[in-house]
This record gives sequence, C-alpha cells and structure tokens, in this order.
Amino acid sequence: MFRQNILITGASSGLGREMARQFAQKGHNLALCARRVENLEELKNQLHQQYPDVTVLIKSLDVNQHEQVFTVFREFEQALGKLDRIIVNAGMGKGASIGTGYFEANKQTAVTNFVSALAQCEAALEIFRKQNEGHLVTISSFSAIRGFRRALNVYAASKAALSSLSEGMQVDLIGTPIKVTCIHPGFIRSEINEKVKKVPFMVDTETGVKAMVKAIDKEVAKAFVPAWPWALMRFIMKIAPLSWLAKMS
Repeated sequence: MFRQNILITGASSGLGREMARQFAQKGHNLALCARRVENLEELKNQLHQQYPDVTVLIKSLDVNQHEQVFTVFREFEQALGKLDRIIVNAGMGKGASIGTGYFEANKQTAVTNFVSALAQCEAALEIFRKQNEGHLVTISSFSAIRGFRRALNVYAASKAALSSLSEGMQVDLIGTPIKVTCIHPGFIRSEINEKVKKVPFMVDTETGVKAMVKAIDKEVAKAFVPAWPWALMRFIMKIAPLSWLAKMS
C-alpha cells in the first residue's frame, strides 16, 4: 500500500531528516515537525527544489509539550486531509550511569524517549482510529534488547519501553486496518552519535535510513536494520553474559 501523506517527528536532523528526503524522493507528501524550525525551513526549500510535485508542510513541535503534540498532529491532518503514516522518531540520548549526579539528564531522556513517544502514539492512533486506517511507526533502537551501562543506561531502558509499547499496540490492533511497525536501528551515523568515532558496523546516515525506509514500507511488525549484522546480533545479544555487555557500551 502506498501511504501518501507521512508525518515525521524530529525531522530537523539525523535519521528524521534523511527519512524525509528519501520518502520525498519516492513521491510522498510530508508533514515535518521539530523544535528547530530554521532547519525545517531549509529542508523544505531543498525538497521543493528537488521534488516540486511533493507537498511539504512544517510546524514547530517540542514533543515534551504533550498537549502541543495532539494539536500539531490534528493541524497536519486538517491541512493534508488525511494522515496515512506517522513516524514517531523524535528522541535523545543524554545521560550517564545511575547515581553519578546526572538525574536531570537521565530524566530528560526517559521522558522524551518514552512518555513523549506515548503522547505521539496516542495522538496518532486517535487519528487512525477515526479514519479506520493508518500506519504507525516507532523508532526504537538495537539497544532495547538488553541493558547497557553509562550513557546508554537510561537510553536503552527507554527504548525497551517503547518496543514493548509498540508490541502492545500491535496486539491491541490485531484484525484492524491499522498497522504498527517498530524499527530497531543498529549503529547508524546521526547527530545523536556524531561524537562517537570508533564503533563496529557503523554505516552512514543515507545507507542506514535506506534500510529503515525499506522495512517501514514493508510494514513489518518488527525490524532490525541494517539487516547485517543486527538481525543476527539480536539473538546473540539476548544470551550474552553481562561481562560482554560491559565491554560493548
């Protein structure tokens, strides 16, 4: 099924920005939102020049302002007439090991990656239930499989919660025309990890997002991307001893 109108949160940079580019190339209309409107303006102008037949709408949105999430989603729906796919992409990776004085940063990551993702899912499914149709996509992480240390401690936990929420929505929507996909990216270069220099199996943003877009278009329930090595690594990670995890993060 071709989902004509796609809403993407956190579209001003990183994976969200590249998803917008790749979906525009495929002929989709876009509803893009993020906090940094100046980045969205720049992206909108670029997309209009490259793909003049594609509609690109932008709005300022801080997903931690939960009432604003509902308002912006509804405004996009009214402007486009319908939303066919909503991608819950906005997230962050601040923080440090628990008990080392970084509670505020850890809390911000937990709220943004789970509570604010919940708000986006609520707003999306309100629209899809009314339409009796739609495709909700959540962007989790490979780190959702197990617990990690240091900066990934809360990040991994928040993404595990999002993965669980996504599966619960899939169960809730069995037999309906509403689909839910949970994407678990491996190491893909983006703004959130731009300071990380040496990581095995890291791919560039365009390559990684191409794998994400392919999985999203298939509307699978769950995908680990790029498939190599992450589709295999997920099984290894589930049984890996804690001593291995200590070396990986």
